[in-house]
Amino acid sequence: MDTIDWASIFEWSTLLKCFVVGGLICVVGQILIDKTKLTPARILVIFVTLGAILGGLGIYQYLVDFAGSGATVPLTGFGYNLAKGAIEEVKNIGLVGAFTGGVKAAAGGIAAAVFFGYLASLISKPKMKKQ
Repeated sequence: MDTIDWASIFEWSTLLKCFVVGGLICVVGQILIDKTKLTPARILVIFVTLGAILGGLGIYQYLVDFAGSGATVPLTGFGYNLAKGAIEEVKNIGLVGAFTGGVKAAAGGIAAAVFFGYLASLISKPKMKKQ
């Protein structure tokens, strides 16, 4: 029986970069929650907007090339994906692509979030937060 060489399956440096970059993005979010009066919803909007701006300027692509899913999975990656899709669709179909491209590029992630959110609501007992 052959043994599995896990080192050849996983490139450990890539996994480490992914973990560190994704973790740092989450650390920034946690610091914003702990040290500011920003609500989680506002932090979400800031992260998505920042990802879209950096993606539109082409800066976020360098982080994606470096960290892979460590940069694309957090909320900033969602904004980057929206901007990237909009830019591609503008090149393909013109100005209308600015409105349709982002949603088209992110459709899989949006559908997965809705589906798994629904599954989680069936398994757990969601309650309204008391004021």
